[in-house]
Amino acid sequence: MHNFDTLLAELGRALAREDIPRSYPADRATLVRHALAGQRALLVIDNLETLNTTERQRVFDLLRNLPDDCRALVTSRRASGASPGNWLALDRLDQAAADALLAELARRWPPVARLDDADRARLYAETAGNPLLLTWTAGQLGLDRGRCHSVDDAIDRLQQAHRQNDPLAFIFGDLVDGFTADETAVLAALVHFSEPAPLPWLLPLTTLSETAARTALDDLRDRSLLLTDDDRGTWLLPALAARYLRRVRPEVVAATGERLAERAYALAQENGYDKHDRFPTLEAAWPELAAALPVLIGGANRRLQGFCAAMLQFLNFSGRWDDRLALSLAAESRALAADDHDKAGWRAYDAGGCHVLRRNAGGVLDCAGRAAAHWQQANAGAREQAAAIRLRGQGHRFAKDYPAAIADLREALELSRGLSPRSRGVTSGLNSLADAMRSDGQYDEAEGYYREALAITRDLPDPEGVAVCTGKLAALALNREDWPAAERLAREALALAEPLGRKQMIAALCQWLAKALTRQGRGAEGRCHAERAVALFTELRSPDLAEAQATLAECRT
Repeated sequence: MHNFDTLLAELGRALAREDIPRSYPADRATLVRHALAGQRALLVIDNLETLNTTERQRVFDLLRNLPDDCRALVTSRRASGASPGNWLALDRLDQAAADALLAELARRWPPVARLDDADRARLYAETAGNPLLLTWTAGQLGLDRGRCHSVDDAIDRLQQAHRQNDPLAFIFGDLVDGFTADETAVLAALVHFSEPAPLPWLLPLTTLSETAARTALDDLRDRSLLLTDDDRGTWLLPALAARYLRRVRPEVVAATGERLAERAYALAQENGYDKHDRFPTLEAAWPELAAALPVLIGGANRRLQGFCAAMLQFLNFSGRWDDRLALSLAAESRALAADDHDKAGWRAYDAGGCHVLRRNAGGVLDCAGRAAAHWQQANAGAREQAAAIRLRGQGHRFAKDYPAAIADLREALELSRGLSPRSRGVTSGLNSLADAMRSDGQYDEAEGYYREALAITRDLPDPEGVAVCTGKLAALALNREDWPAAERLAREALALAEPLGRKQMIAALCQWLAKALTRQGRGAEGRCHAERAVALFTELRSPDLAEAQATLAECRT
């Protein structure tokens, strides 16, 4: 449909009135209305958005003056308030409607009939409920030329469709060509978010005013391109549309991605490291930070390493251990690609810290070996040597090779003492050595090292270190079955840990306190602490969960 006059000519042919296409354009609307008089007809006008505003208005004028027995159905990817009837916005199908569509397809295509519930749910999720994409993808199943023998094969073909048979271009191509600069800007910002995004996340990535951005978003919503939540004020670009936009507008997407990465880096530098009181800011901004990770990882090595260093404590404290591990591994690879062996060593060391939290001996030892190799290549000093050896000793401890662990941890401690006798490196070494001795049943020796570490942390001062050392003394009191001392020390450490917000430490202290209370016949008092420990360890997927559950069961008896 090129214009209104062409539409009238086609209507004339459909009504078997060849005189209408041959008539003067100015007379065609009247001739069409006369031809429809006395008939019961349904006019179907598709893709109205291909006409400009003036031409669309002429269509609406025609429809307002149809004979009483005639009706019209008009489709468009752009809503218009000037229409003479009611618009029905068609977003994606809901799950039930998608299942009904697949059931109808199954009647004509046996491979679709063999899909189970999980396959149908996967198709629905990957196509975002778009009926055209759903039909196209399901239709690929069983095709020898496409080798689509499974749903995974069909989805892969959808995402990598050949240009001459590209369903994404069919669905989105003409829309992309018609985007305004403002619409392209907000879409390029939305590309980076996998969850619904409010306007404050998007504005810093564009050069638009709030009014201009809202107008662009509303226009895109009217064309059913975005999933919106009016109550929450959020917008989401479906994953398939995001992939297509990345492909056809890479320069705009790259520009918004760079702004996102710079914003994330600034947030991390301002609120990260040991600034525990600012961690709530990072918590609130986490969706933006997470969205920036792919851009940061693919960007400049120096910026990525600075981001990792700033975010390490926050990721640890908030329990985002998997995110910390994935980021550390990616940053290690990026550092090696940049010939930055020093930072590669620290990222391997950080990854090892994640395996320490999971009690994964093999992972700890592997990371310790990589860190040592990277630092050797970088000609690193005693600080890095001590860190690698200490990490290796922790791996031996989790493997229950206590003599090897104690030997490594003594060596690491002496290296740290040689650098600075009263430093955080020394307190880390003292605590790690004491942990190995406590695991080996050497309680008196362990207590001496714990108390030395506590004295240093108090002098530095290091509030987090004081909480850690006090908590470790509480754990040692539990080993000795000194329940009153364990209760006192756990309460003291918990009061110190609460303001810091380190979930793993709080969970451990709650569990130890609950155990100390129940062993004194006060299980009812300890139950709330045990329940909190179980909840936190469940969230963290911690290996300490089973012990916390056992303590909770003991509190209930």
